[in-house]
Amino acid sequence: MAYNIVVLAKQVPDTKAVTGKAMNDDGTVNRSALPAIFNPEDLNALELALQIKDDNPGTKITMMTMGLPSACEVLRQGMYRGADRMILVTDRRAAASDTLATSYILSCAVKKLGKVDMVICGRQAIDGDTAQVGPQCAEKLDIPQITYVQELLDLKDQTITIKRSVGAGWEKVQCQLPVVLTVLDTANIPRPVAARKMMKFKKAHSAMELAKADKADLADALKAKGLLIEEWNLDHIEADLQWCGRDGSPTKVNRIQSVVLAASGHKKIEPTEQGLRDMIHELIEDHTIG
Repeated sequence: MAYNIVVLAKQVPDTKAVTGKAMNDDGTVNRSALPAIFNPEDLNALELALQIKDDNPGTKITMMTMGLPSACEVLRQGMYRGADRMILVTDRRAAASDTLATSYILSCAVKKLGKVDMVICGRQAIDGDTAQVGPQCAEKLDIPQITYVQELLDLKDQTITIKRSVGAGWEKVQCQLPVVLTVLDTANIPRPVAARKMMKFKKAHSAMELAKADKADLADALKAKGLLIEEWNLDHIEADLQWCGRDGSPTKVNRIQSVVLAASGHKKIEPTEQGLRDMIHELIEDHTIG
């Protein structure tokens, strides 16, 4: 049986490269100060969708991301792996959206697609670690959700069976489609890009990217070849502006505190049995251990 799957992906700052310039004064992330990458667990979500496509001929995967035109790189990475359609949701009026506003905008975009069997995304993004967008999208789409997906056990007709993590163990959950799934990084190993697909889609760009590079005249040619990335704004998805951007975001940053760890001194421990005994005794007295 063929399915229509939407994979929600996000381009995020690489939190492994955090510096003192990583935050703006207003508490938002200074994304220009960090390299941008494909959110890791969204790659696991894409891999799950691709596995379903492999086992169910005719299945179509639409990749959707919300952000600046630079986020098109995430969409290209999806096409290199096997996604069928790319949609960039981009609008200046969506700037500074928190999870509530983001999930509203994404849910409007998913509704615009029409019939969808599954919406799959990573459990959380590494720039916020909230794990809220997936569940909030399910709420706004008014469809069931299965979070912390560890493994797809069965998919037959309109019934899906999932193994989900519950921390100290796991549980088996069965659900009727449509459904929203949020996927863990331990669910699978994302496949690498396919060389042939990379050669085919490496020239895929959005109209905004072309305009920025003074190549707007190439848009029609790319569209004819199926290489023009779709761009949707808030008007296209019929979003209510009061629920978008800063106005639709109740989350406010109260205070930012920089924590700097500095050593106050050091003590040399002799590499002998007695030296180790003395160190352990001192740690116990300081209640560091024991």
